[in-house]
Amino acid sequence: MDMQRSDIHNSDTPVACRSCEARHGGVCGALSAEQLLELSKHSTRKRLEAGTELVGQGEETCTCANIMRGVVKLTRMMPDGRQQIVGLQFAPDFLGRPHATESPHSAETATETEICTFPRQMLERLVSRSPDLEHRLHQQTLKELDEARDWMLTLGRKNAQEKVASFLHLIATHYDPETVEGTAFELPLSRADVADFLGLTIETVSRQFTKLRKDGVIHIENNRHVTVPDLERLQQFAGID
Repeated sequence: MDMQRSDIHNSDTPVACRSCEARHGGVCGALSAEQLLELSKHSTRKRLEAGTELVGQGEETCTCANIMRGVVKLTRMMPDGRQQIVGLQFAPDFLGRPHATESPHSAETATETEICTFPRQMLERLVSRSPDLEHRLHQQTLKELDEARDWMLTLGRKNAQEKVASFLHLIATHYDPETVEGTAFELPLSRADVADFLGLTIETVSRQFTKLRKDGVIHIENNRHVTVPDLERLQQFAGID
């Protein structure tokens, strides 16, 4: 392990960073205590309600952010107004692109969300001086590419039941990736957004939720609270190896 990289319990690490849940796996984990202190002087924590736009498609991006809590949905819009949800991001994902001044998509909070923002130019300076940070950002880019390819398979080859089960598996494992026996969560998307994300109709999504509930794969309360008793069984219904 690089001795220059800060540990979360290091007394030189800024207090706010020591208590940050995203600190364990986010890009900040590649920074030294000195670099974290420099970044923290220019960072701002924000708590945002669901439905808050972070950046619009084609807009200039002056800031980047770490997601500390919540879910952010990414959308692309066509010239005629049609739009598609192209991705979801969770803590401790990173929002923004160094050395890119324009956002290729819109980013909006799907749930109540907490983020830590900082100037893009500040991040670019740190990247130029920190190979570990550059490597961490490169790793996230490759991770997002792999996930996008997996989702292409889901949309192109899976049936409706497998698509809905894959979506639920995505949420369950990203909300609480350490869960082994089961998990519970609030759906971060409406039925309409789930349908948009999966390329299905709202009616089809609702039918598949009902089938999965009747088969005991999931439990649903108040239309949004989902419990997955057995993640492996959900994984089987999703057609995931």
